[in-house]
Amino acid sequence: MIIQPVSCLRGELTLPGDKSISHRYAILGAMANGTTRISQFSQSEDCQSTLRCLKKLGLGIRQSKNEVEIQSAGWKRFQKPRELLDAGNSGTTVRLLSALLSASPFASTIQGDDSLNRRPMERIIRPLTQMGARIEAVQDEYPPLRITGSQLRGIHYRLPMASAQVKSCVLLAGLMAQGETTVVEDVPSRDHTERALPFFDVVLTEAEQQLKVKGPVSLKAVQMEIPGDFSAAVFFIVAALLVPDAEIYLRRVGVNPSRTGLLTLLEDSGARVERTNPREFNAEPVCDLKICFSHELLRRFPAEISGKWLPNMIDEIPALAVLATRLERGLRVRGGEELRKKESDRIKSVVVNLRNLGVQVEEYPDGFFVPPNQQIQGGRVQTFGDHRIAMAFAVAGLIATQPVELDHPSCVSVSFPEFFERLQSLS
Repeated sequence: MIIQPVSCLRGELTLPGDKSISHRYAILGAMANGTTRISQFSQSEDCQSTLRCLKKLGLGIRQSKNEVEIQSAGWKRFQKPRELLDAGNSGTTVRLLSALLSASPFASTIQGDDSLNRRPMERIIRPLTQMGARIEAVQDEYPPLRITGSQLRGIHYRLPMASAQVKSCVLLAGLMAQGETTVVEDVPSRDHTERALPFFDVVLTEAEQQLKVKGPVSLKAVQMEIPGDFSAAVFFIVAALLVPDAEIYLRRVGVNPSRTGLLTLLEDSGARVERTNPREFNAEPVCDLKICFSHELLRRFPAEISGKWLPNMIDEIPALAVLATRLERGLRVRGGEELRKKESDRIKSVVVNLRNLGVQVEEYPDGFFVPPNQQIQGGRVQTFGDHRIAMAFAVAGLIATQPVELDHPSCVSVSFPEFFERLQSLS
């Protein structure tokens, strides 16, 4: 795919349903007794992988465009799958469904594509094993995971890293376990699971960085609406902040504070971002956003991202790297070792592609440094099959001096199949 430079961006978009929330509502709906109805469900390939796996566990699932209906007799009635559960490229699918499989009275195997099968799963294997599950993995860490379920027991577990997926995995397992499960979170991560649980009739106690649930619990089927995906919005936000004379409107964007660290940082740095029409969907804050090109942002944006900021914006780092090329102080990212364990090694992917487009960049084991005030040239981008790399460097193509070619644009279907169509509509 060829991305041509543009002279302006103008228009209005409604974003697809949030991918992270879609996974969680589908899994909680599968655990509940009755029929759960979810509107604005993500059409991403990752979320479709979760639905396909749930079908193989015997659930009735009906889908019409972005409306999903899940019929379940509750988590105690899952059926042994007749074949491998295939999570595709979705780490969330593996990590959250492993909790359900660990409490089910049968053995099953879940795996993903080549990329997913290289991503670390020891971080969920450890707590689930402590709770009583038996899990076999390649080199004790990588999928396929063969899980033999059993009656789980509650545990007290301190997260070794900031991870919403690990936190959610342990909490979900705790709903099916005997006794109390406590998760201690030293560094806050996205909290969609915690916000959703009360709607499914789960009592969650939060105090002093601790989250507690007491199982086993019967979940109630509900009707839910999913906000627009902030991680998808980021690419359009960054594009509007970089393209002169840009003015775009994004409707029904989820602005959960545990996800929007980058938005807060942009606003604090003088970005022309206006929030309007605030409301809530199932305790998830939502608003509309107006974004315009901003010289002030390019002058004031911080010279380094590290420490407490990073967990809240880990998915936004590829887009931020493109923004960094125009910042008057450049940008240094440190403490981002986790970026090397994503769909691709995102530190390497960012560095390789910035250099491919004529940008100077220095690579660190835990991040990178982009010197200030650089011009993106044309060239060929290696997406490494990573959806966020493809979308970030499509944005780079909008402000390049020559066209930018993406080698594998279809990888965006993992999270945002309509991305290029939406981008074209603004250009």
